[in-house]
Amino acid sequence: MKKTILFGICHVAFSLCAMAWQGDVTIETPKTQLLLTTQEDGDLCQSYYGDKNATLQELRDGGSDFNFHVMPAFGTVDAVQAPALQVQHVDGDLNLELKVADYEIKDEPRAKIHIFTMIDKLMPFTVKVFYKAYKNVDIIETWTEISHQEKKVITLKRFDSGHLTLRQGDVWMTHLHGNWAAETEPTMEPVTQGMKVISNTDGARNSHLDAPELMLSLDGYPQEQTGRTIGIALCWSGNYELRVNTISHKEHHIYAGISPLSSEYVLEPKEIFETPHMAMTYSDKGMGGVSRNFHDWARKEGMLHRGMQTGDILLNSWEGIYLDITEEKIIKMMDDIAAFGGELFVMDDGWFGDKYPRKKDNSSLGDWVVDRQKLPNGIKALTDAAKQRHIKFGIWIEPEMSNTTSELYEQHPDWVLQTKGRKLKLGRGGTQVVLDMTNPKVQDFVFKIVDDLMTQYPEISYIKWDANASIQNYGSLYLPKSKQNNIYIDYHRGLIKTLQRIRAKYPDLVIQDCASGGGRANYGLLPYFDEFWVSDNTDALQRVYIQYGTSLFFPANAMAQHINHVPYWNTGGRRIPVKFRCDVAMSGRLGIELQPKDMTDEERQQCTTCFADYKQLRPIVQTGNLYRLLSPYDHKGVASLMYVDDARSNAVLFVYKIENYYDQPLPRLRLAGLNPDKTYTLTERDVRIGQKSCSLNGKQFTGRFLMSVGIEVPLWEDYASRVFELN
Repeated sequence: MKKTILFGICHVAFSLCAMAWQGDVTIETPKTQLLLTTQEDGDLCQSYYGDKNATLQELRDGGSDFNFHVMPAFGTVDAVQAPALQVQHVDGDLNLELKVADYEIKDEPRAKIHIFTMIDKLMPFTVKVFYKAYKNVDIIETWTEISHQEKKVITLKRFDSGHLTLRQGDVWMTHLHGNWAAETEPTMEPVTQGMKVISNTDGARNSHLDAPELMLSLDGYPQEQTGRTIGIALCWSGNYELRVNTISHKEHHIYAGISPLSSEYVLEPKEIFETPHMAMTYSDKGMGGVSRNFHDWARKEGMLHRGMQTGDILLNSWEGIYLDITEEKIIKMMDDIAAFGGELFVMDDGWFGDKYPRKKDNSSLGDWVVDRQKLPNGIKALTDAAKQRHIKFGIWIEPEMSNTTSELYEQHPDWVLQTKGRKLKLGRGGTQVVLDMTNPKVQDFVFKIVDDLMTQYPEISYIKWDANASIQNYGSLYLPKSKQNNIYIDYHRGLIKTLQRIRAKYPDLVIQDCASGGGRANYGLLPYFDEFWVSDNTDALQRVYIQYGTSLFFPANAMAQHINHVPYWNTGGRRIPVKFRCDVAMSGRLGIELQPKDMTDEERQQCTTCFADYKQLRPIVQTGNLYRLLSPYDHKGVASLMYVDDARSNAVLFVYKIENYYDQPLPRLRLAGLNPDKTYTLTERDVRIGQKSCSLNGKQFTGRFLMSVGIEVPLWEDYASRVFELN
């Protein structure tokens, strides 16, 4: 519905009269609100974001002058405040003076979308600012649409998705940092004077080093279950920049958007440029409250396919046989996963290539035909074998990449990102390159990879989609010279457009998002995937840390977690007991990644027990509300988390001993999220083979006791772990 006033036209050159929309706006979710207002000069400002304990009138009566530009533009904001938007007009002018010309609300079944149309006072330039406030979850998304009617192309120099201003105080920032095989380590630091920038410039992936999410704790050092906390996630898969700018002991300005590095975007007249969405949430329940808000939103809105559904228990062939695929080995691994009670087998890298068979990682990407030397009876024989064993079948692809040793590259060398005349920089295997997803022909090719597989083998139920290369060759033979700066952005637009086509035709196909491990754990791509591979490091001890960090923003049913082999190469040959490995993997979407024929009898029996118990616990684990009880980063020797269903009647508790030394004091464990007036029975699950359940098994406690006093969990041995069901 329209809420008033369009602007008036003063003269043909698009100069605008002073006539502008004025008013106050409350944007609200079930428990939070964002208060906006317009100034006398027509600029849109933010006055408050938090719980529903304030009104604009109360803020004014209380002496507050806290009003800051929603979209501070270069040339308008004070020199000390960084702009969120900058453009170069046709005549070279770099300034914007934006005023609200129109405001409307679109009332959808699950959300209200507030749209502010802002126009420049001099030039025919328009910015629409959107706020999407959900009715069922405490998330607000914001983004912009930028367009113009100038005579020629203009250049967007900065175009943040959103900007939020907070009063300065004892504010701490939590963000995620890491590397390949060591992703998502939380960094907690006070927000001090000056500019803090978190960015990623990989080009193709954006969450290996720094991740596009952060939390802001407004009451001092971040706490898990208490304290006012704001969470922000940029829903984008490419290069990004998060900035926190603290000015003159007054306020903190938070910006989120696409990185402007080599991305000044050339915009045609009447073309609409939509920025990625920035999702934000608020909770007075600390970091845990923010996490649960993001998880709730992800399952109900941000994961369009899995949502509240649960993922299958699978065996992936990669760490079991790597590229050494044969039909005999694959079918034997299917026998093993079926015997354990698993539900899905995934054939990873190594199954393809005709002229250039995929024997090493230096050839064949792009040639998505079956290697008949390895699989003489083709994929149909494997899907038939899976069906006979009452399991599903999945397959690995890396569709955005190619090797220079491939038929694809020989036929279409111009499909690779490159600069004419410059020598190619080569990635994995010394031959890997990235396809030019800005090119519609390449988009068609990538779509056809999936379409051909699903047309020929409709029994395929799962695809692992990998991306093992950065954009090293910045150049496109498809884009004109004047638009080379568009590459980083148009690459991901092309990728998303292709994924949308795939999802439209194959909505029920389960697709895993993998990028050298957790390189694409972001909300920009999660709507088109069902889960992501958390890390290429499956060592259970390190996974306790990696999965903890990932859980700050992502729900359990999006996190693929696999039982690994020992000794494990990635952590110096560490040997961890199979029960600990099982218990760690059970806290997300459970799978296994090893060669079953090399397992000991104890490992086989423990995995069988683990799978059977997990099937009963899976709905609570994958769709329940997460409570992190003990952080591995607090160095208390124990890490613990639990999931609770919405009715607070059933829960699953995980406890891991992660440090081992003599006379070790272990903390008493206080639970969370339960109903204090209900009585809960504890049942130990995944009991270690050859041992009895611990002393807590079968005991009953009130929720009040479990949350206020707590229990002492027996953890005697090195790498001891326990899993309890509460009901």
